[in-house]
Amino acid sequence: MGFKSVLCVTGSDHSDQDVRIAAGLCAEVGAYLSVLIMSPPPLVLMPPPLGDGILEWPTQRAQAIAMLDKRFRQIETFSQDMARLEKTSREIQNLLKATSLCYDVDIDYCDHASVDDAVRQRAHCNDLTIIGPALLNDNDLGPLVINGSLFDTGKPVLVVPKGAEATLSPRRVLVGWDSRVEASRAVREALDLLSRAEDVRVTLVDPKATYNGNGAEPGADIAAYLTRHGARVSVDRLPSAGKPAASVLAQHAIDTSADMIVMGAYGSRRLRERLFGGVTRWIVGKPPLPLFLAR
Repeated sequence: MGFKSVLCVTGSDHSDQDVRIAAGLCAEVGAYLSVLIMSPPPLVLMPPPLGDGILEWPTQRAQAIAMLDKRFRQIETFSQDMARLEKTSREIQNLLKATSLCYDVDIDYCDHASVDDAVRQRAHCNDLTIIGPALLNDNDLGPLVINGSLFDTGKPVLVVPKGAEATLSPRRVLVGWDSRVEASRAVREALDLLSRAEDVRVTLVDPKATYNGNGAEPGADIAAYLTRHGARVSVDRLPSAGKPAASVLAQHAIDTSADMIVMGAYGSRRLRERLFGGVTRWIVGKPPLPLFLAR
């Protein structure tokens, strides 16, 4: 089954680059595009309780006045943020009207703790979530979207770094394989694009032949599975030579002219910032490649 419904999450202060990328991908495969524009506000602080209504100490009175002033500023910020969200929504709708896509555009203003839930609700009803360059560069909103769309749904995410030539019809794909469930889910979710690719490289780093893991011939089982689905597969077993497996995979993707890397996303929800930071650090200084992740 191909990707028929794609979610793009962007911030109200982002450029329209991420939406343009998502729109291009949807046009490529005839998918529906859902755009969610978000503007998570700062934490709203409430003034301390006043007891019997009398603040006995000047310090307490000053603190209460300061917090009330901050609350009023936050209310003013809310109005400004809503205006910015609505303005961005109009601009994106005008952009998409010029395309032949079927689409919807929604806005959401919620506290930071609710961002992942808002994203999760929408990602559940889409086949794929796009993380574009602007969101990837947003250290505040980006990790929350990763958490909601990837860790909380089991749905795949396509990370598109700046300068990458994003496509849902890649000719050459590198699959990072280690026989773990996350890698298996990534392959399953990417099965449509893998079966249509000209060359699929199943790549293992320092594989060990084990009875209950990689098998007697590491990579052979997943290669056979992909072949049954029409993929043209080869298996590469690489030594790490003391380097991180991710670095070895990235270099091999460059050496084999891959158009995309498919791999499992590891770690718990508590490690979302580490995953997000790891992805951003990984692509810095390397030829940009789309990264297809599944959990």
